[in-house]
Amino acid sequence: MELTLATRRSALALAQSRAFARSLEAAVPDLTLRELEVVTSGDKTQDRSLQDIGGKGLFIKELEEALLDRRADFAVHSIKDVPAEIAPALCLACIPAREDPRDVLVTRSGAPLAELPAGARVGTSSLRRAVALREARPDLVIEPVRGNVDTRLRKVFDGSFDAVVLALAGLKRLGIEGRATEVLSPEVSLPAIGQGALGIECRAEDADVRDVLAALADRETTVCVTAERAVMAAVEGSCRTPVAAYAMRDGDALWLRAFLAEPDGSRLRRAERRLAWPGDAREAARLGEDLGVELKQG
Repeated sequence: MELTLATRRSALALAQSRAFARSLEAAVPDLTLRELEVVTSGDKTQDRSLQDIGGKGLFIKELEEALLDRRADFAVHSIKDVPAEIAPALCLACIPAREDPRDVLVTRSGAPLAELPAGARVGTSSLRRAVALREARPDLVIEPVRGNVDTRLRKVFDGSFDAVVLALAGLKRLGIEGRATEVLSPEVSLPAIGQGALGIECRAEDADVRDVLAALADRETTVCVTAERAVMAAVEGSCRTPVAAYAMRDGDALWLRAFLAEPDGSRLRRAERRLAWPGDAREAARLGEDLGVELKQG
């Protein structure tokens, strides 16, 4: 079987797509993969915030078009870029094992978050991260920053910022996790919904492709990410909404933590649930939906 995968052209997207492709070819005998590189609307516009140009869905729009017009058989996404609702003709056929979902702080001085001087400038375009940083260190100056991982790191070391916050998973996939100054615990910076996980999307009608992709589906990651994405759907979350949800297996239980705030960071409310480990993803989705409704009504 020969299939074409669609991927964004950024260094991180290529690294994670190619790693997935190698694993899939190793798991499925006689499978050959080709690569289609796509430049998305989100990649083209770097001078404005995601909130102003339409949100994270712009990082998958052209990839989905490649699926719908049959230039590609499946697309590899960072699942945190995938909106709660996707086109009816498409489906998330595989969520592979998750990389470390935590955030990291990269500072020019090497100082951790607690030791940054008052007034230090920290770059992030994530409302979620901004809320977490302001709660931990209200004396810091949080400013927006766009660009790929290399661009954001360069803005620290050229003096544009004293620090930036990035995803540890991205640094690991690029082989530069040693650049992190401090790994932020979920108690300080609750991870983004789906952070560290990939979502592999294909046409819903392509049963053969779905069967191939299922070889790398990870049940535990699928349950956790499904619960998180159900929170997002329930609160009608978008890039204009400071929302976080992080699910993990804790012994025989599913532990789901989440927060929601207003766009300006006010009315921050938190909630969490523990449930016996679900029998399937549908149970996880119900847990996430219940928690999301609680946050929205809070």
